[in-house]
Amino acid sequence: MIYIVEDDDNIRELVLYTLNNYGLQAAGFERPSAFWAALQQQRPALVILDIMLPEEDGLHMLKALRANAETARLPIMLLTAKGAEYDKVKGLDSGADDYMTKPFGMMELTSRVKALLRRSEQQPDQYRLGALCVCPDRHQVTVNGQAVLLTVKEFELLCQLLRHPGRVFGRDQLLQQVWGYTFEGESRTVDVHVRTLRQKLGPCGAYIETVRGVGYKLEGPPA
Repeated sequence: MIYIVEDDDNIRELVLYTLNNYGLQAAGFERPSAFWAALQQQRPALVILDIMLPEEDGLHMLKALRANAETARLPIMLLTAKGAEYDKVKGLDSGADDYMTKPFGMMELTSRVKALLRRSEQQPDQYRLGALCVCPDRHQVTVNGQAVLLTVKEFELLCQLLRHPGRVFGRDQLLQQVWGYTFEGESRTVDVHVRTLRQKLGPCGAYIETVRGVGYKLEGPPA
């Protein structure tokens, strides 16, 4: 089930019609209060949020979903008329998995929804590498049994590297796969997150290796 929170009746009904037509069961809500009530009854596989909503804006809803252990890993897409670069970066850094601006193409929306669903289905229950243990569903990270607190993007960056140990990722690849966007001059975002991630992981921070001129890879401790 996909939940869509959109106060524009025409857009909401069009998205619902398209997703259902592609075999993706979806339900729409005009107001956040109706969404929260439905969430108590059934947890969806994905949520699509507008930002400018009555009662409560979409960014506030996004942060509330990420702060709840039950929905912390729920795939969330922002679908909004706010198309400025600042708004996009703010939405992604707040924990959105994808960001689309209005007007949008229905084929592209459906493709992105399917990609998010595939990504969430492929998530294992637990990653273990040396002294590092990561539980995606619980949003938990431990090093030598001690809890480590990470931001949403730090956590997603770590999981992306853990999914493919030994594989080298370019900065642009990580921007696309973790932040969902690519544009010149923003690769520094990856470097900053890698630096803080290494610091927080302590001895396990050394698992994240820099590949000069390319990007980063994750390798476990020597056997």
